[in-house]
Amino acid sequence: MADNPSFIEIQKYLSGVDYPASKQDLIDRARESGAGDEVMQALESLPDREFEGPTGVSEAVAQRD
Repeated sequence: MADNPSFIEIQKYLSGVDYPASKQDLIDRARESGAGDEVMQALESLPDREFEGPTGVSEAVAQRD
């Protein structure tokens, strides 16, 4: 599997998200921000739950192998 995108790369596309945010909120925001395939795949593979903040998103992406 390809390397996970970095925390900074993911957060660049999630700027302006109001937390807590659902998985779908994150995907929608990243798409609106022009995220590339790697970031979109990482977000789409997240568990379907609410995330309390950027750290929770980053931790979930890091665990997605």
